[in-house]
Amino acid sequence: MPLNFKSIHESLVDGNVLEAKFQQALIFHKQGQFAQALALYEEILKSAPKHVDSLHLLGVIACQTQNFRQSVELINRAIEILPNNAAFYSNRGNALQELNQLDDAVESYDCAILLNPDYAEAYSNRGNVLQKLKRLEDAVESHDRALALNPYFADAYFNRGNVFQELNQFDYAIKSYNQAIVLNPEFIDAYYSRGNALKELNHLAAAVESYNQAIALKPDYADAQLNKALALLMDREFDNGWKLYEWRWSNEKAKLRKRNFTQSLWLGKESLKGKTIFLHSEQGFGDTIQFCRYTKLVAELGARIIIEVEKPLVGLLQDLAGVADLLEKGSILPPFDYHCPLMSLPLAFNTNIDSIPYSGKYLRSNKSKLTYWASKLGEKQTLRVGLVWSGNAEYKNDKHRSILLADLIKHLPLHCQYVSLQKEVREIDKSALNSNANILHFGDELNDFADTAALCECMDIVISVDTSVAHVSGAIGKETWLLLPFCPDWRWMLDRDDSPWYPSVKLYRQSNIGDWGSAFLKVNADLAGLINNKTAF
Repeated sequence: MPLNFKSIHESLVDGNVLEAKFQQALIFHKQGQFAQALALYEEILKSAPKHVDSLHLLGVIACQTQNFRQSVELINRAIEILPNNAAFYSNRGNALQELNQLDDAVESYDCAILLNPDYAEAYSNRGNVLQKLKRLEDAVESHDRALALNPYFADAYFNRGNVFQELNQFDYAIKSYNQAIVLNPEFIDAYYSRGNALKELNHLAAAVESYNQAIALKPDYADAQLNKALALLMDREFDNGWKLYEWRWSNEKAKLRKRNFTQSLWLGKESLKGKTIFLHSEQGFGDTIQFCRYTKLVAELGARIIIEVEKPLVGLLQDLAGVADLLEKGSILPPFDYHCPLMSLPLAFNTNIDSIPYSGKYLRSNKSKLTYWASKLGEKQTLRVGLVWSGNAEYKNDKHRSILLADLIKHLPLHCQYVSLQKEVREIDKSALNSNANILHFGDELNDFADTAALCECMDIVISVDTSVAHVSGAIGKETWLLLPFCPDWRWMLDRDDSPWYPSVKLYRQSNIGDWGSAFLKVNADLAGLINNKTAF
């Protein structure tokens, strides 16, 4: 966020020595030599405790060095001395924004704008806070005001683009990013964010090119490298995609915990004959289920395999091919020679679109659990359909993949037995579930994914959004209809209704961003066709 270094020291500096010190402090400050600037500002305040510019700029330094509470305190003292300086309120707003005191930050920016109606930076920063408050239309308006005052304000175009992206108005976002880049051809974040907007529109080649422009300016830009990898994988360019996917460990937003072992990372080069390798999960349950298929390939290289997964997956993966020891995450690790995260195995095996391993049924349901759930459901009278309509609400892209149960129910034929495969039901879906007696729900009786797999096995079809249950169903070879947003996760690729990862999965895609209507209609028609063809169940 822009900081204002304007000074009114002419009316307050007492003597040439004090003025010289202030000017030198200002030079140090603008050069980023904060320690030198801070020392001089404090020296000035010893001689002139009400030197308002030194107080204010000490507050600015506190903000720049992430001491935000002190920043607010110092700038408040400056405001008490001189309450009509717009820059003070704007910079205080910056510190309040960092403290997540968002309403107070808006109020501070409003004060700045009241004192200086032409203050473009205050309008733009105010727009950023309004975006955080989810007042998105107001945020766009605030950025527009900034641009009306300063049409050459690249940051305001960039910030407005970010709001449009959150509004799913990706064409407008791209236009804003383009203008920011015209004004500042080295605007690295604008190239990156434009790439994200292009990817959301499924313009994958253009997205990769925009990421490349960001990377050319900043080769270690982990976000751009990782998102480029995802675009390449979605576009079936596996060779480069898997290599770049290793940037996930440097991506702060991914929040992955890289395991640091004294043993070497194995990525396919060293011989594993007679060696022990430790494979470990790293991301979501669905990722572990999808990539655990590689254990058999690793075992065929002569390795003894230890694999570590989260507790809810232990039962499901008990009989995983090639595994010597299956550990619950957090267990004490036995000795091993190499290690590899599960999602690096496609790179290790040079997986391409034609060499995806074990894309058929590679997991099995537990027999005793299958017997239990079959008995609990009773004799099947009609088509039995499993339903999954929402995933983990904490997932960054959940708003695009999860749907309301009420919206799904409206598009399902009546003459089926529906079974909820969800362990947890969101508050917003409970009334729809409770008011539909033909949907069975077992909730806490699903103790782990072994129960989920057995219950899936009892279904004729599983209809699911893109969450871990879909992977379970696909891995056991159950016919699965997967509902996908317009811009899906990379693994489902584009322009196909099947999956090379799971032959039993059929893909139903949104035809437009946010519009589930066409996908629901197709599901309804296909289910109705199965009901009419009674030999299907």
